[in-house]
Amino acid sequence: MPFDGSSSALTLPALRSLGELAGTQPLIVIDTREQEPLEFSRLQSVRGTLTTADYSVRGLETLFAIERKSIGDLVAYCIGENRERFERELHRLRGYRFKRLLIVGTELEIQQGVAFSRISPRAIMDTMAAFEMRYDLPVCFCPTAEAAARQVERWAFYFARECVAAVNGLRRATGD
Repeated sequence: MPFDGSSSALTLPALRSLGELAGTQPLIVIDTREQEPLEFSRLQSVRGTLTTADYSVRGLETLFAIERKSIGDLVAYCIGENRERFERELHRLRGYRFKRLLIVGTELEIQQGVAFSRISPRAIMDTMAAFEMRYDLPVCFCPTAEAAARQVERWAFYFARECVAAVNGLRRATGD
């Protein structure tokens, strides 16, 4: 079933011997330090303390991590004066199976240099390309907070679905 907003019943496949999972939806965990959290409309969310990143999935906190930044935060805190601290966080993300740096804004906004003056747009784009390579961390852009929330929901749903499918495969392989 595609996660396109057309169905209100987004559920994970049930484990063969655990039928109660049939009605389960992933639960998004929003880090307690996230000051302006995204608002989710398709999946429920709860506040919780995450080791790293801003968003995860309950029960998969050591596997799934989304670090969200606005363009202003990216420039001011991640590429500018707090770069070392931010890179330590990116380093911690390397161990996650699914991780993303989600930028709320567009590449065009960066290229136009609207939100900053000291750092050139090229330096920002080059730094993000370096982050992608250095930390094996895809950088994704969403133009609005609403689009970013939908993207996090989509990633959370499909990642959880793949985890359940993997467990089903393991159960089939062991004859349970």
